[in-house]
Amino acid sequence: MKTYTIAVIVGSLRKDSFNRRLAEGLVRLAPSDFVFNTVRLDDLPLYNQDDDADQAAPVRRIKEQIREADGLLFVTPEYNRSIPGVLKNAIDHASRPYGDSAWAGKPAGVLGVSIGAVGTALAQQHLRNVLAYLDVPTLGQPEAFVQAKDGLFDASGAIGAGSREFLQHWMDAYAGWVRLHAAGPAA
Repeated sequence: MKTYTIAVIVGSLRKDSFNRRLAEGLVRLAPSDFVFNTVRLDDLPLYNQDDDADQAAPVRRIKEQIREADGLLFVTPEYNRSIPGVLKNAIDHASRPYGDSAWAGKPAGVLGVSIGAVGTALAQQHLRNVLAYLDVPTLGQPEAFVQAKDGLFDASGAIGAGSREFLQHWMDAYAGWVRLHAAGPAA
């Protein structure tokens, strides 16, 4: 059986991030042929085009992780109605220098969790715009704008009963999306 490797990109550096917890909970809902590797973002320097010819070791590492992945899972908070700077910085690094983007063609899923009622809707839309430019085919439906509230996670860190069916449906659609794109163009 083929195994699908997924690069997980969490747009938060906070140790107890709701989005990190959501990513960990989603992994538990994934099919057994999916393997998840979290991409570390906290050691990346700020993107500077002057460094394109000699990228730092952390930049080379994330580009390699992305290139090795069959798919991408973005789980992001919303900061000031957009994506966090740390996530944009990682996206910029892995897309540069021009013509050497690690992102192109990698199927992606985008979701996030917030204490607000609309979840991370605007951050997700901004992220989708960036990913479209980078030629990242992104799952359009179902969308998942998750609100952080009591019961979202159970005591073990798994997705709680009240959200499990919805997020299982999302994960099943995402897995199908990755499989579809991993199969390549139709003959």
